[in-house]
Parts: sequence; structure tokens; C-alpha cells
Amino acid sequence: MRITEVKDRSAQQRFLNIVEELYKNDPNYIRPLDQDIEKVFDQHANPFFKHGECTRWILEDGQGNTIGRIAAFINQKKAHLYEKTTGGIGFFESINQQDTANMLFDTAKTWLKERNIEVMEGPVNFGENDSFWGLLVEGFTPASYGMNYHLPYYHNLFTNYGFKTAYEQLTNIIDIKIPFPERFTKIAQWVASKPAYSFEHFKKSNASKYISDLMEIYNDGWKDFENFVPIKRETLEESFKQMEVIMDEKLIWFAYADGEPASFVVIIPDANQMIKGFNGKLGLLQKLKFAYRRWKGINRMRAIVMGTKQAYQKHGLESALFIKLKEYVIPKNQYDELELSWVGDFNEKMLAIHEATGARFGKKHLTLRVDI
Repeated sequence: MRITEVKDRSAQQRFLNIVEELYKNDPNYIRPLDQDIEKVFDQHANPFFKHGECTRWILEDGQGNTIGRIAAFINQKKAHLYEKTTGGIGFFESINQQDTANMLFDTAKTWLKERNIEVMEGPVNFGENDSFWGLLVEGFTPASYGMNYHLPYYHNLFTNYGFKTAYEQLTNIIDIKIPFPERFTKIAQWVASKPAYSFEHFKKSNASKYISDLMEIYNDGWKDFENFVPIKRETLEESFKQMEVIMDEKLIWFAYADGEPASFVVIIPDANQMIKGFNGKLGLLQKLKFAYRRWKGINRMRAIVMGTKQAYQKHGLESALFIKLKEYVIPKNQYDELELSWVGDFNEKMLAIHEATGARFGKKHLTLRVDI
């Protein structure tokens, strides 16, 4: 076997195209857009390069066939927040052979150790954790946009190497056409009727304001979680820019308490239903198909992120936001389900919100770690 660092276009294409052979018999697999993956490794497009570094490799067999790939990352803002200095790996793909996986893991481990990293965590992304994060181990159904999909044997490749579960990532699904539980609805309606609270959806014409409000809420609501790093405005601006082509303003809601930003939920139509069959490409023909599918309508949404300021947690604002969402969604008679953004098994508050909505189990991903 021969491992090669990706430094030219040929290796780049092999890195991207390996999935065609690996998943050719899996009808549930939807290939991510090549441009979305390439942005991760583009120093001009990915702001994480300002405080980190990454690289990637492909692995070939004796006949020159690509049989594996992996990337390694160091985010200096997070690396030193753990008990041991931690780096990441991601975009792992491999044939079902342990020695192939071991060579990929060993290559990433060597690169990380040379940079004084003590723990390898993965599969993660060189970016925010709302995309390309975690190893799928339950719920092998078509992934929503930005979510990892893996072959079932990958879990054994990781655990046989020595990876242990750091935390579970649980994804739940709300069936839109099934009413919320009675208690949830009563609380939501009671909260929504309070004169101190107001609710409004995102408006592109005033995007700067809503991005500021989201950043304020998010950084307050999540600040006490272990290894939290405040989100930057430039990161949010880039995220909203990427979402713009599929965004529905009335799926992104904010709650205000006496005018103060208090809570939010960001939901987008599931772009994976629009890019299925594109094989990672987005040329003119694919763009026309994308526009047609967007116009025709898709039946699944994904909640990207939620947040509530600490002062307003347990006030029921999240339930009121979901009621506002349904007031818009139900009459459209388009959407069947809402996939809620994954929640770590350590986040009891958010898991309780998922349970209160009556959401059902959808998927389980794992973030794993191994000492190096």
C-alpha cells in the first residue's frame, strides 16, 4: 500500500471520488457536494485556518486503486481546552480491511504527534460541529445535508484501533403532521401569549441584525459547556451565505424578551433531497435540477442549531418557537418531518426539549478518542 498527501488535483479527485466505489451498492448514500468538502481544505474559504492547520491523504493498493482516505486537523482554539492536547481526524473512508484503516490512522497520528498532540479525536470536521461530525452507528437512512453517513463496518475499524467513545450524538425527528404533545402545546401557547415576549422570523433584508442576535444568544447560552469556544461573526456570516440558496426565511425564528434577543432556532430545507444523484458535482445541469427540485418542494427540514440565553432557559421559549414554526409550515402542506440537530448525550437540557416535542429517535453518531 502507498499513502500520498493530497497536494495536486489528481490526488484531490481521488480523495473525493473514492466514495463512488465504496457506496455504489448502498441506496441510502447521498454524496456530499465536492465544493462543500473542498471548502474545508481551502485556506481562503475556511476561517479556521486562521487558528489551525490541516492536511489529508489518500491510500492506494498495489494496483493503484484508491482504497482509503483521511484528514487530520488541529484547531488551536480547542486543542488546549482538554486535559490532554487534542487534535482531530475526519473524512475517513476505507475498504473493510483493518490494516488499511490502521495505516490511515497511523499516518494521521504521526502528523499530529509531530505537532505535540496527545489525543486524536474523530471523525470530526475542521470547522463547526454542525457538519461532517461523528461516526454513524445507528439509523442508516439517507443523511440530511451536512450530516455524516458511513458504512456499518467503520465502527469496528475505529474500535479495533483503540478508539473509545467520547460522547454520543443523538438525532431525533419530529413528524410535522402529528400534533405536539398536549402539555408542550399548552406551555408554548402560554409563553407565546406573554406580552413581554415577541417572535419574528429571519429577514434577508436585515441579515446583519439577526446574525448579531444569534451570536449574542449562542455565546451566552452555551458558554458554560466544557470546551466551549465563542462563535465568531465571520463564521456565522459564511454559514448564512452558504445557506442562502436554499434558505426559507420563515423557517428561522427568534424570540425576544422586552426587545432583548433571548432564543433562536435555525432550520433549513434538506438540501440533500435536492442534490441526490449529483455525484458531488454542481455544474449547469445540476443547478437546473437543483432549482427545479427546490421549486417543486421537498418534504424534510433540518434544524441546524438552537440556543437560548441562560437567563431564559426553562422559560418555554423553545416550545413557543416550534409553535410559530408550525403555524407557517402546516398550511404549506409540504414538509413531513423535521430532523433536529444532533445533541450530545451530556446535554440534558436540550435532550429534554427534544423529548417534550414528542420527537422520535432518528440516528446516533459517535465522537471517539484515542491516546497517541
